[in-house]
Amino acid sequence: MEVNEWRLVIANQQETERLAAFIGEHSWQGQVIALDGDLGAGKTTFSKALAQALGVEGVVSSPTFTIIKEYEGRLLPFYHMDVYRLSLEEADELGLDDYFYGQGVTVVEWASLIEEIMPEQHLALYIEWIDEQQRCIQFRARGERYVQLLQQLKEWSLLR
Repeated sequence: MEVNEWRLVIANQQETERLAAFIGEHSWQGQVIALDGDLGAGKTTFSKALAQALGVEGVVSSPTFTIIKEYEGRLLPFYHMDVYRLSLEEADELGLDDYFYGQGVTVVEWASLIEEIMPEQHLALYIEWIDEQQRCIQFRARGERYVQLLQQLKEWSLLR
């Protein structure tokens, strides 16, 4: 399987939102995005902006205590998960495959905690603090369609 990695420095929250909007505009049914990184680095900010790009109206909040939140988007449904408080066994029992291979776009915050049950093909983002404004995002695309998306992101980054 094709795998590609890349790093991008984001100057501020607005750039994180633009990045997520770009990904949202290039999303497809069954797309899975794995989010990991430092606490407070922007995982939920990214998720909210992605949801907005998919046409989700209203408030999108972190699913920390509900684990999974489903939203109807104008373009695609949006499934937002936070698996931080789950064991691998608990996550496996939730039937996440229904989301991973479903009709919408799935974002999994703290996805590395359930790596064993994540779909083989997905886009992984690891967001790290640089300072109060800047973040470094490490991307790992697994699978041809995700590698193509990562190439589009590289091209987008040159124009921003």
